[in-house]
Amino acid sequence: MTTRSAAPQGRRIWVDGRLVPWADATVHVLSHSHQRGSLIFDYMSVHETPRGPAVFRLDDHVRRFLASAELVGLPLRRDAAAIRAAVLDAVRANPGATAVKLSGYLASVEVDVVPVDDHVTLAVAAYDPVQDVLRPKGVEARPFLPVRVWVEKERRNRRPDIMPPQAKVAANYASPMAAKWAARRRGYGEVLLVDDQGFVAEGPTTNVFLVDREGTLRTPPEEKVLLGVTRASILELARAEGRKVVEEKFRPEAFRDAAEAFITGTSAGVWAIASVDDHPLPEAPGPVSRALGERFARVVSGRDPAFEHWLAYVGEARD
Repeated sequence: MTTRSAAPQGRRIWVDGRLVPWADATVHVLSHSHQRGSLIFDYMSVHETPRGPAVFRLDDHVRRFLASAELVGLPLRRDAAAIRAAVLDAVRANPGATAVKLSGYLASVEVDVVPVDDHVTLAVAAYDPVQDVLRPKGVEARPFLPVRVWVEKERRNRRPDIMPPQAKVAANYASPMAAKWAARRRGYGEVLLVDDQGFVAEGPTTNVFLVDREGTLRTPPEEKVLLGVTRASILELARAEGRKVVEEKFRPEAFRDAAEAFITGTSAGVWAIASVDDHPLPEAPGPVSRALGERFARVVSGRDPAFEHWLAYVGEARD
């Protein structure tokens, strides 16, 4: 299906210090970022709270963005404070935004894999993915109901010896995209990838947890997965509630003995898994998934004083 939609009215994107209209935030088709997949990015959420809109864990996202630049080798000549200020400027300029996409890319037209012009453009888009992207294409947002998951059998997860999975770089998403697209055609809502040793790693844009029969929350270790900000938040919330948490390797067969399972991500929060490879989980959502999901929802909406420090209030935050 091919669709062309009108640019969202009033949306402006922060590009290298200027706020430009949505439709004008363009890059040449022969740019290095397009042709080599060198764009780095981060994605964060904006929530309405009693104190106005707030960006969730802004500083953590900025640190991860800078880590991606270092892992890829992009000479991003901006520090954390400048990037933080750019995000806040973009959110203030776009009322009603619920998400922020932060991008760093080589906009110049290049011939070689190593660019002659190594200027890294910084762009910040603050917008509403449903209102500004999906609905103009005739697509309505779907609720995050328990999801059928397929474990990919052919393609492996991003390998550290090629490009670290911790790097949020466009090229790292080609293989997971192909795997998820194929799974979608077969009726699955999400796909999980395994690492080069056959252990469960993560989804294309999500991390995964299972709860075993003893109530222990288990998730793959950091070495071979993206360091998800939501993942880190759920781990901290679970430990704060006194739950037993283990970061360890496990194989796909572990889901057959699990009491419940869920995936986490910026868009989904805590998303219960209904089945893995057509094997149903006993409960979806189970009590742990439900409790952590509800606690997380309170945190991001500014209704949990213990974790209010995770919120950068747009109207109050320092630039």
